Amino acid sequence: MKNTYESPFNARYASREMQELFSSDMKFKTWRKLWIALAEAEMEMGLNVTQDQIDEMKKFKDDINYEAAEMKEREVRHDVMAHVHAYGEQCPNARGIIHLGATSCFVGDNTDIIVMTEALGLVKAKLAAVIKTLSEFALKYKDMPTLGFTHYQPAQPVTVGKRACLWIQDLMIDLEDLIYLLSGMKLLGNKGTTGTQASFLSLFDGDGEKVKKLEVLIAKKAGFDNVYPVSGQTYTRKQDSRVLNVLSGIAQSAYKFSNDIRLLQSMKEIEEPFESKQIGSSAMAYKRNPMRSERISALARYVIVDALNPAITASTQWFERTLDDSANRRISVPEAFLATDAILNIYANVADGLVVYPKVIEKHLMEELPFMATENIMMEAVKKGGDRQELHERIRIHSMEAAKQVKVFGNANDLIDRIAADSLFGMSYDEIMSVMDAKNYIGRAPQQVEEFINEHVSPALSGIQTSEISVELKV
Repeated sequence: MKNTYESPFNARYASREMQELFSSDMKFKTWRKLWIALAEAEMEMGLNVTQDQIDEMKKFKDDINYEAAEMKEREVRHDVMAHVHAYGEQCPNARGIIHLGATSCFVGDNTDIIVMTEALGLVKAKLAAVIKTLSEFALKYKDMPTLGFTHYQPAQPVTVGKRACLWIQDLMIDLEDLIYLLSGMKLLGNKGTTGTQASFLSLFDGDGEKVKKLEVLIAKKAGFDNVYPVSGQTYTRKQDSRVLNVLSGIAQSAYKFSNDIRLLQSMKEIEEPFESKQIGSSAMAYKRNPMRSERISALARYVIVDALNPAITASTQWFERTLDDSANRRISVPEAFLATDAILNIYANVADGLVVYPKVIEKHLMEELPFMATENIMMEAVKKGGDRQELHERIRIHSMEAAKQVKVFGNANDLIDRIAADSLFGMSYDEIMSVMDAKNYIGRAPQQVEEFINEHVSPALSGIQTSEISVELKV
């Protein structure tokens, strides 16, 4: 339909696999899996639940009768009870034991944790894929000198590969945070209306040990080793905040990368992929705008700001629960994942297709290198018998005049010509140019790249299944 709002995350940005994780099908099928797990655990713990009832529930676990559920929700204004009734219509023999002892958050909150855990796994795979691609880029260009910048002013040279390691290291920090977060994901379990498990204690005639074993059984059936030891009706909303903080961290790292690429593309040193028929501007046909990097920046800004939502939600919960979290969480949590997914898809696309222009990089470097090489030139001149202090003053004078030629008159940097023509230095032009090899000024950059990739990145990626990310973007 073209006459109603459609989320850009579906139409333009997020991948099909991430959209499916936050789909209605995933949500309601997971509800039914949890109801089955609850019934199975209750039967195993001795309650009056039969295998025939469970088999009937399993028969319809993926066959959601949406029309019946929607009709019932319009009547009762409660989504969980609407789906309990709809499931019961399909399973008349099991109708009386569906949702036995549980409250709405048993399916709602546990499903949210299950979905977020799977979504974090997808994010991890894509994050690892981007790191792997950037690592290959860093190793390929580990020896290529490029002008370094501090304060966005020309500084000591680095290498193209060394700069890429800055992007990788930020992502490695995000990966470490993500792995730690995943290692601690817990289900809510079956805590009841205020977290006391009173309804389940009643079902088991006051046998608390059976209630505890029931919760362990349900968690295992849902694929989790741990549940929150205490809760109100909901799991602590701080968990949502922790999750989105990790996604925000990924967005921050991607934002920094995208800004660097946008600057480098303006300098014509490195460009993002640009397709043969791509249009950069509707008016200026010659332009190659960095639209993919700009899209990363835009979506990253959204995720960073969106992380405030669960922080505020967590801090404003009342006692055992309040419902003003629900509408916010329905939007803020899925969209944070969808946006992060889109960011990583574009990041992978850009990283895989970066175009490097060595001649432009060399030109920019050589325009500034004479200033940076002056100390080495001075040391060589001292070796030939020159006075260090006199040479220092002469270099200062020549440097000021060369800078004037560049800034005031728009001429080329003629500092080397000036020094070569100064008899005080006693060095020929060729001798001075031998000092001007850019590789003399990059320090341990190539070794740092190799050490970083081999000693830190590769071991961290070992065992992580990277996601195959299509380089074809939707639009």
